[in-house]
Amino acid sequence: MTETMIYVLMALQHRDMFGKEIVDWVAEKTNRRVVLGPGTLYTILAKFESDGYIFETNREGRARTYTMSNKGTVALHNAIDNYKQIILDAQEVLKEN
Repeated sequence: MTETMIYVLMALQHRDMFGKEIVDWVAEKTNRRVVLGPGTLYTILAKFESDGYIFETNREGRARTYTMSNKGTVALHNAIDNYKQIILDAQEVLKEN
């Protein structure tokens, strides 16, 4: 799972949001280091909805509000655990040099 995908899940773990809110939350959380374009965001949302990680809870015009499923919460925790292991492995390798 990419960094951008993890931030989208984190946003929805924080609270239910629609697309623009997710973009703004991620930008604020990362001090604009991660900026989501609409194509990237909606590709991720479609994948997560297809995978059962999120689901739509409301639609007003074009704005769709999403919430995290239990499966999405598990996926987020697994992704974070994987990144933690990468950091531990990298720290070990750096100590070797």
